[in-house]
Amino acid sequence: MQRLKTRAQFQAVLAGATVARTAHFALHRCALDSESSAQLFASDDVWLGAMVPKRWARRAVTRNAIKRQIYSVSALPHAGLPRAAHVVRLKAAFDRKEFVSASSERLKRVVRAELELLLERAARPAPARAPAAPPARSSP
Repeated sequence: MQRLKTRAQFQAVLAGATVARTAHFALHRCALDSESSAQLFASDDVWLGAMVPKRWARRAVTRNAIKRQIYSVSALPHAGLPRAAHVVRLKAAFDRKEFVSASSERLKRVVRAELELLLERAARPAPARAPAAPPARSSP
């Protein structure tokens, strides 16, 4: 598994589709088959990046703990990420009243469980959309 490093790589993935969401995280994916992505991603491997904004995790120790959880859960064999570029983005804060310590074991367990749910949702095939009903004809 390769890690995203440059701003251009992150922007390319974030411009792609959001494939899964949970209460606190979103998973974005970008296929590696286009010409522009071939320039950004040197190998045809699984690429992963983590975005944990200061807006949602004020303390650096919390941001680092969440990033470590993202990378460790994604590296597990059952994570099942396809060969593409992915970004896991924190999109909501964890309640500081509930998780007083910035790097508590309880916070790590909750983050890990939610990340496993996120990856499970991403592995499921997208539900088929029902075809749109034809517009009703109005009589003159």
